[in-house]
Amino acid sequence: MTLIATMNRSFNTLAIATALLVISACSLGPDYRKPLTVEAENFKYHKGWQPLPEQDWESSDRWWQLFNDPTLNSLVATANENNQTVAQAEARYRAAQAQRQHSRSSFSPELNGSVSGSRSGGSDISVEESTSAQLRLSWEADFWGRIRSQVEADHAALQASAADLAAARLAIQLSVVSGYFNVLTLDQQRRILEQAFQAFTRSAQLTRNQYQAGIVSRADVIQAETQLQSLRSDLYDLQNQRAIEENTIAALLGQTPVTFSLADTNNLPAVPTLPAQLPSELIARRPDVVAAERYVAAANANIGVAVAAWLPNISIGASRGVNGISFNDLWNAPIHFWSLGPNLAQTLFDGGARRADHDAAIARYDEQVAYYRQVVFDSFRDVENALATVSILAEKTVQQEKLVALAEENERLITNRYKSGLVSFLEVATSQNTTLNARHGLANVNLSRLTAVTELAGAIGGGWEIGDTVKHRVK
Repeated sequence: MTLIATMNRSFNTLAIATALLVISACSLGPDYRKPLTVEAENFKYHKGWQPLPEQDWESSDRWWQLFNDPTLNSLVATANENNQTVAQAEARYRAAQAQRQHSRSSFSPELNGSVSGSRSGGSDISVEESTSAQLRLSWEADFWGRIRSQVEADHAALQASAADLAAARLAIQLSVVSGYFNVLTLDQQRRILEQAFQAFTRSAQLTRNQYQAGIVSRADVIQAETQLQSLRSDLYDLQNQRAIEENTIAALLGQTPVTFSLADTNNLPAVPTLPAQLPSELIARRPDVVAAERYVAAANANIGVAVAAWLPNISIGASRGVNGISFNDLWNAPIHFWSLGPNLAQTLFDGGARRADHDAAIARYDEQVAYYRQVVFDSFRDVENALATVSILAEKTVQQEKLVALAEENERLITNRYKSGLVSFLEVATSQNTTLNARHGLANVNLSRLTAVTELAGAIGGGWEIGDTVKHRVK
C-alpha cells in the first residue's frame, strides 16, 4: 500500500470518527429558562396600560420626533453619529462580535505547519544535521458540550452588548432632548424677566415722579430701584445657565463649544398626548432590561463550561511530515512520516480549582438573576413615576395658568390704586413679584411636563409607537 493511500485511509477514518462524535455529542450545562419576574397588568396613573403581544425591543428608534421639532430632530441625529460614548459602546459591540467568532472557531479543526533544522555535536563526535517539515491537523471533539456552552455564553453576551449599545444611545438621546428643553425654558424665562424688567422700569419711573411731587417717600424709590436691580442680576444668572446647557449639548454632539450655538426660540414644543392604551410589553424592550436578561443567559451557559471542565478532553490529531539531513533533502529525497490517533486528557488533581470555578459560575448566575429582577422592578418604578408626573402636572398646568391670570389682574388693580395714592409701593412690589413668580412657575411646569414625557419614553426603551425598524439585531 502506498503512503498516499495510507494517508487517505487514515483521514477517512478521522472523518468517520469526527462524524460519530458530533452525532453523540451532548451538553452537560443546565438548560436556560428566563427568570420569573413580576408583571404589571396596570398602573396607578394610567388606566389604559394593558398587555399586548410581545414586540421587538429595538423597534422604536425615532421617539424624539413625537415633539415635532425640526431643530431637536437635527440635534439628536448629530448625537447619534458623533457622540463618543456611543462610539465606545459600538466598539465594545464589535469586540463582542469578535469574541463570539473566536469561540465558534473552536468547532473547526486547527491546521499547523512547522519547519525546523538543527546541528548537534561535541568534542568526541562528529557534527550531525537534521531538518524536518510537518503539517499537523488537530480537532477537539466537543463531546461534553464545553465549546457549545462557551459559544452560547458569548452569543448571549453579544446580544447583551447590542442592548448596552442601544442603552448608551438612548441615554445620549435623553440627555440631548432634556438639555434642549432646558435651553428653550431658559430662553422663555429670560423673556419673562425682560417683560418684567420693562414693567418694573415703568414702576420705578412712576415712583420717582411721585417722589418728586411729594406724594411718596424716598423709601419707595429705593425699593423700586432695588427690585429693578435684582432683575438685572437674575438676567445674568439665566445667561450663565444657558451657556452651560449649550456647552453640555455641544459635548453630547461631539463638538466643541466654540463651534456650536443654539438660536433663541419663542416657544416650547407641545406636550405629546399619551395614547389611550399603552402596551405593557414595552418595558420588556428596555435596553437595560434586555441586557440584564442576556447576561443571565451568558452566566447560565458559563455554568456548562465549568461542568465540562470535570470531564476528559477528547481530541483527534493527524500529522504528516518529512525528514532529511539538509533542507534540500526535504524536496529531493525526504524520509516521510505520518501519525493519526485520538487523544484523551484528564486532570486528576487540581487542588479544588474546578470546584471553585463551578461554585463561582453558579454564584455569578445567581447575581445576574437578582440584578435582572431588580432592573425589572426599577423599570416599573420609572414608568410609574413618569406616568404620575405626566398625569398630575397636566392638571397643575391648568391651575398654574389660572394663577398667572389672577396675579396679572391683581397687579393691574394694585398699580392703579398706587397711582391714586391709596396704597404704598410695597403692595405694588409684592404684586409684581407674585406675577413674576407665577409666570416662572408656569414655564417650569411646562418644562416638567416635557421632561416627564421624555422620561416615560426612556422608561419604556423609546417611544410608544411600535414600528418595524430594527437595528443591531443579533442573528
